[in-house]
Amino acid sequence: MKAIVLGAGVIGVTTAYELARDGHEVVVIDQREDVGLETSFANGGQLAANHAEPWAAPGTVSKALKWLARKDAPLLYRLRLDPALWAWTLEFLWNCSDHRFWKNVERILRVALYSRERYQVLRGELDFEYSLRQKGILNIYRDGHEFDLALEKARTMKELGCERLALDRKGCVDLEPALAHSTQLITGGTWAPHDESGDCLAFTQQLAAHTRTMGVTYQFNTKVLGLDTEGYKIKSAKTDKDNIEGDVEGDVFVLAMGCNSQMLAKTLGLKLHIYPAKGYSLSLPITNPDSSDAPQISLTDDRYKLVFSRQGDVFRVAGLAEFAGYNTDIDEQRTKLILDNTLKLFPRSGEADQATFWAGLRPATPDGVPLLGRGKHENLLLNTGHGTLGWTMAAGSARIIADLANIGTPHIDMEGLGWERFA
Repeated sequence: MKAIVLGAGVIGVTTAYELARDGHEVVVIDQREDVGLETSFANGGQLAANHAEPWAAPGTVSKALKWLARKDAPLLYRLRLDPALWAWTLEFLWNCSDHRFWKNVERILRVALYSRERYQVLRGELDFEYSLRQKGILNIYRDGHEFDLALEKARTMKELGCERLALDRKGCVDLEPALAHSTQLITGGTWAPHDESGDCLAFTQQLAAHTRTMGVTYQFNTKVLGLDTEGYKIKSAKTDKDNIEGDVEGDVFVLAMGCNSQMLAKTLGLKLHIYPAKGYSLSLPITNPDSSDAPQISLTDDRYKLVFSRQGDVFRVAGLAEFAGYNTDIDEQRTKLILDNTLKLFPRSGEADQATFWAGLRPATPDGVPLLGRGKHENLLLNTGHGTLGWTMAAGSARIIADLANIGTPHIDMEGLGWERFA
């Protein structure tokens, strides 16, 4: 069988690996010049199965209203004449109830925890360096109310298979000594010991290199314009190339194009409820890599929607959410917010003038649940809409797609993961 994977981010490359592992001929097509140059390029680097929660949650609406007029808000909603954003927002608000939040948490965790199992299998088969740290992820909280809510949530999450251990301020500092230098108050934290962190781009690049040894071919600098159909099946991917690579035929097609997935699906009459959520990241060379000045474990600051991870001698900080269409321009006020909060929390980690910034688009669904499964056409498979959890869910999502391509049954329940839930 010949499989055509559309998209060469961490989702597409991991899917190509699983398909090739099953013995299929695989071609990966991407509009960029190499793998991992969109959302996978400079993200927060967390493999955070125990932190897999949707943005649509009780309390989000009241917070968003307070943030509405603030340029320094963690979530920035740029009002614009954009019907797609309005429609997405209405669905987002509908998912903010307590009942729907926990339903979506269960669906996300179903994929994320399965993905954690698949990463263990993958690491047993492959051996390459991507700054993997298996020290867990620490969530920090600034006041007692925030902390109490987090502890209540942790108790419920435990029933769904998540482990989050409560720590007071001293416990947080003992776990991560770099917090001792913080100029900001920390009340306490929850630690997920089984979560991990690393360099998503390095992982994607090295996995892609390995897939080439398995026979996977890559067509870069190639834009997919549409999908040609024949009855209820897709026959080929129509690209912008005029040569022999112009139309790429296959037996199964995997849509893994992140934010661009919904535009291509639209040409097939399939509406995918995805909207781009711009995020920012900061990369800061660590001044004293052998000291406790910069953190050794990965952290999440929920108040400012920031995640922190060490990737070799570089300190990566990523987060914020901005709804502004497909705009990837870097807003200096937003980057200043990240840098200021980073140096308040870890004042000895690095020098401000050494920081570099990046912005990218995450493919967000209104309920935070990815879009996995079959499309309307029998040989179209959807692997998109993972939001901020692309790397976290990549291994599990890829195995699910490979099982479906083999006309097999995935190892997890697929209820509520497909596009049909929005129909």
